[in-house]
Amino acid sequence: MIVTVTLNAAVDRTLTVPNFQFGHRHRASSSLTSAGGKGINVARALKGLETPVIATGLAGGRTGERIVEDLALEGILSDFVRISDESRTSIAVVDPTAGALTEVYEWGPAVRPEELEMLLDKLHYLSRVASYVVFCGSLPRDVENDFYAQAIHDLNRRGIRCVLDCEGEPLRLGVEAEPFLVSPNQQEAESLVGQEFMDEEDFVMALDTIADLGARNVLITQETACFALLREERQVQRFRASIPRVEPIARVGAGDVLLGGYLSERFNGRAVGDALRTAVGCAAASVVELGAGRFERREAARLASGVEIVELAAVEA
Repeated sequence: MIVTVTLNAAVDRTLTVPNFQFGHRHRASSSLTSAGGKGINVARALKGLETPVIATGLAGGRTGERIVEDLALEGILSDFVRISDESRTSIAVVDPTAGALTEVYEWGPAVRPEELEMLLDKLHYLSRVASYVVFCGSLPRDVENDFYAQAIHDLNRRGIRCVLDCEGEPLRLGVEAEPFLVSPNQQEAESLVGQEFMDEEDFVMALDTIADLGARNVLITQETACFALLREERQVQRFRASIPRVEPIARVGAGDVLLGGYLSERFNGRAVGDALRTAVGCAAASVVELGAGRFERREAARLASGVEIVELAAVEA
């Protein structure tokens, strides 16, 4: 199966507020509350594609209980380490009239060293049956920036394929630990390589730079597209996978769905091109749904049929 790891899991509350304005009182036209965090979003996408997945990570207090309960209600297997401090709550306000999204994230719980050790022990156990272990999202308080890097080093020695999707210093250190796949969004990739991407050549340069830093495979995700550097049988290929613009309702978690769609297809033995098509189709379907990690599978398949995949040449030095 695939194991997803969410250290900073949350209860996500998404409110739909037409004509949202700061400093004014509003009444939400709809709301959705569910377990959240990037790894949980990936697990939700995998579950939607009927790919075996188990979600693990840290969950604390009544909020942590709610996270585990919500996952059970969705039929997503989970095995979280219970911690003493309270897990966070996140709020997203979607304004459909303006196509705008406002997000408010709490920092998350303080984590004790012994709680992290319990998580590492759990990963050793779960990784015995894992095709991929997927590390996602921000780190809670008191967790060192090299946590992902150390965990990836350890699992690499055990022959486990590790996937990383985070930002900032944890991303930089994690890439140096040589994960099987790293999946930053454009902004995170720009920060990692130290420049903005203005055209296709910049994206190709970034793919190669991130691979040179240590990642074996690279996905740079956008809302409904991605650039990819993929290695198969000693061959390196670079791709752009894109789809005509989809008018979004909520963009939250589109990159997580894209990663889940890609891993699902590869887990099931599909070719790289099919995996990229499914990934982008699922991401596009997710932006017209309320709630992170959610999409209608039939709509995702329809959109995937319109995905254009172009193989890209390396940029000459």
